[in-house]
Amino acid sequence: MNSDNKNFFQKVYEVARLIPEGRVTSYGAIAKYLGAARSARMVGWAMNGAGSMPEIPAHRVVNKIGLLTGKHHFDGTNLMQQLLENEGITVVDNQIIDFEKHFWDPFKELGGPA
Repeated sequence: MNSDNKNFFQKVYEVARLIPEGRVTSYGAIAKYLGAARSARMVGWAMNGAGSMPEIPAHRVVNKIGLLTGKHHFDGTNLMQQLLENEGITVVDNQIIDFEKHFWDPFKELGGPA
């Protein structure tokens, strides 16, 4: 991994650490906040690597419509869903119910861009 990617991943992790319990955000929202709106996939790659970092709440980052697209990067079949449900978020068929209600936009919440 080149140093630019490593620095970008660290920025992604910094934002992810700020997502409040019971809220979720999207790969694209983090990318937009970091001034790299077209880099949602890079945010996804960063979150894929966060599974071994318990301090990063990777389960709170989903796709733009609230699907648990990263769930296969968690140990156990339904761990991502269980973590979200433990925070009061309802998930049905890998889809967050009332996604808009739970959505945390770093751009609005943190006064972005970063």
